[in-house]
Amino acid sequence: MLPCVYRVTKYDPADRDQHGHYTGAEPATSDHGPVEAAYLLAVAAFAEDTDVDRLTIREPEIGGFAHFGPEPPVDGYGLAGLFPAGPTGFHDGALVPIATALELVRVMLRDDGAWCRLETEGSFAVHVGWDQYLYIGSSRPCEAALARTRALGLFPELLDASPYDFAPDDPRYEQRPADADFWARLRWTVDTHRATFLEETYAGNASRWHRLTADNLEAVRAGLTPRARLAVWTDLLTDVATAMAALPEEGLVEILWEDESGRIIGTVADVTQFEALVSRIAGASAAGVLSLLTDERHPLFTAVLPDSDGVLRARWQTEPTPSDRDWVFLKTLRRGQVVTGTVTSIADFGGTFVDIGGCTAMINLPELSWRPVRHPSDVVGVGRPITAVILDVDMVRERVALSLRAMQEDPWPRVAPRIGQVLTGPVTEIVSFGIFVRIEDRAQGFEGLVLTGELDESTGDVVEVGDTLTVQVIDVDLGRRRITLSQKQVHTPRHER
Repeated sequence: MLPCVYRVTKYDPADRDQHGHYTGAEPATSDHGPVEAAYLLAVAAFAEDTDVDRLTIREPEIGGFAHFGPEPPVDGYGLAGLFPAGPTGFHDGALVPIATALELVRVMLRDDGAWCRLETEGSFAVHVGWDQYLYIGSSRPCEAALARTRALGLFPELLDASPYDFAPDDPRYEQRPADADFWARLRWTVDTHRATFLEETYAGNASRWHRLTADNLEAVRAGLTPRARLAVWTDLLTDVATAMAALPEEGLVEILWEDESGRIIGTVADVTQFEALVSRIAGASAAGVLSLLTDERHPLFTAVLPDSDGVLRARWQTEPTPSDRDWVFLKTLRRGQVVTGTVTSIADFGGTFVDIGGCTAMINLPELSWRPVRHPSDVVGVGRPITAVILDVDMVRERVALSLRAMQEDPWPRVAPRIGQVLTGPVTEIVSFGIFVRIEDRAQGFEGLVLTGELDESTGDVVEVGDTLTVQVIDVDLGRRRITLSQKQVHTPRHER
């Protein structure tokens, strides 16, 4: 926060009542003459006193909610000719000379439809508020600029802070950057869905849309506006009629379509415009309808572009999706970390899903126990708490793999000394190449395989699951976790083996 903040206005403080409300005469429209010129000269004087000759555009907005006054926005929102790159040059972080900054102040004073904060970090700031209230902050008292401002017929008043100082929507929320993990996830999403589309918001109320494929993703990425907010959406519907069937009976929506050149066009419309738009886009190759309500607008995931050095300096935030919240949590996890959670479901394929603090992780069947497990319900149950070890955190697919058996002592080293022992156990499974026999008298006991060639001739085809066999342990492969048994060798004299 800057130590010296002044509200500079054309309104005489003597014309305020005891509550601070202005009671003097107010013009019906903004002044475009001597008063406006005085405002610009005052800003220039404060910048000179602070030794500032360039300012940074912060949190730019275009049209709609950015409009302050009674005059309608002008074509181009007053930005025409200010940026060689066109409207996208009006982006967060753009550094402009004082002459361009003064023209932006003029645009805001005239309520032409564009607005931004103009700042030099730690030393200077200019904010334009409602009805030509100007807020100038400096790291210095700027006595000469104050005298100059008064001489221009304006009224500077010292404040504690500008009411237009930036404040994040949620100071606790960690904004997801469009970093390497983001782009890897986006590429995986494109590969998975074959196509998707990207919303690039380069200023408040100003977006560009890009249909992404595996072939154009890098080209689109290279052309994005610095510090843009990004939102990834599922692909548009190629059945345009089905897409238009989602139009509501009332309210505003954003309608998107892909024209013949492959360009994505978006427009905000209400029910009075739907018929004309449906007719207009009948020949489009794809289309979609998006709600403008935050709680009904659900992209897959979002991010904000960091600067070229990888640092996220943009202060604005995207509306977090479930994927974004998972990302914040996944960043705190590490391989080998012990976590606690609750079993939420068990899949038919054997996966066990666990809530580990708002994020769902999975335990594959072999990771439930060192011992044989035919179904997860033999070890875990829905609603039961568990403690497990993180095997892997996949930031691209946003998956966490857990192991329950990593919390247990590995019993296999105790099996190796049993080679040569003769044991009795039940048949648990019969396969084309042999018979599995449980050799431990306990639930989920170790099982070994008796290959067909190691079966006693008398066993033949009469053995069934549940029958008891006497076998000998002939090999324990600790690497592949396999136990080999023989029934034949139990009955073979040692000198014949």
